[in-house]
Amino acid sequence: MSVFENKVLLITGGTGSFGNAVLNRFLRTDIGEIRIFSRDEKKQDDMRHDFQARMPEVSNKIKFYIGDVRNKSTLRYAMQGVDYVFHAAALKQVPSCEFFPMEAVKTNVIGTDNVLDAAIAAGVKCVICLSTDKAAYPINAMGITKAIEEKIAVAKSRLSGDTKICCTRYGNVMCSRGSVIPLWIDQIRKGNPITLTEPKMTRFIMSLEEAVDLVLFAFENGKNGDILVQKAPACTIQTQAEAVCELFGGKKEEIKVIGIRHGEKMYETLLTKEEAAKAIDMGNFYAVPADNRDLNYDKFFKEGDIKRATIEEFNSDNTKRLNLEETKVKIASLEYIQNELNGIPNLV
Repeated sequence: MSVFENKVLLITGGTGSFGNAVLNRFLRTDIGEIRIFSRDEKKQDDMRHDFQARMPEVSNKIKFYIGDVRNKSTLRYAMQGVDYVFHAAALKQVPSCEFFPMEAVKTNVIGTDNVLDAAIAAGVKCVICLSTDKAAYPINAMGITKAIEEKIAVAKSRLSGDTKICCTRYGNVMCSRGSVIPLWIDQIRKGNPITLTEPKMTRFIMSLEEAVDLVLFAFENGKNGDILVQKAPACTIQTQAEAVCELFGGKKEEIKVIGIRHGEKMYETLLTKEEAAKAIDMGNFYAVPADNRDLNYDKFFKEGDIKRATIEEFNSDNTKRLNLEETKVKIASLEYIQNELNGIPNLV
């Protein structure tokens, strides 16, 4: 028996990489129903056929809901009878959000507000919002809108009643939809040099399984309004590219540097200095508790925080740095990579 026994879980943006990982993890457990909420009927149909073929004995647990987080009425309908929500719907490609920032606002900001309002109104027990390292010290539209998503979640948590709201913030999820490794594999197979932006750029790296683990940790251990992060390792983009070349027969000496794209950073931050000063160490994770001070500002002018001056942020330059062999082992362990090496098609 688990906390998910006979419960109903709704995943917004559920046809994406994260939604597929959750289905693979939970469909054969005692969970009652998993609702996939998204706006793309083609992706839903592909997912339906895939799980009917691979898990016919439990595929009837998946229920599909066409809708958009920008539309409150579709959320209210899908949220009826739901126990838990994993909010993964987002626009998360940095360059496209730079060119169309209002579209990022509509999905990442207004969409999150709609999801949380619908969840609270429906009496959902717990909502986990998926965020990104780009929300810490954001410099691009995607990061800024995800930072506002976190602020909305924390603000809603103060008045959410019996609905627990937490955020998870994590770095690059390897082989997720739109990520760079599938692009590199495709470039190698076509006989082209693989392209990278800046060799010295560092990025946190984690697997889809670790992303699910982080969400489940937040679900089980987070308190209302918490932001939770994994103590993830990092590597340079050059190291990651060379690892993929060694696995798939690419030519490392032909790697082509194309320069930093719109809105990209040299390194990413999972905890700001301000957050690190109050973060709770939970082993492999950090929890940043909500700032639940009220609007009576006067008293805070008299109460400073000396500790902040001595704390460093937690970023991809000062975390554990993986070398080439360690990076290759981490990449090679991914199911996506194993499928690609063995000629098995990947749905995501």
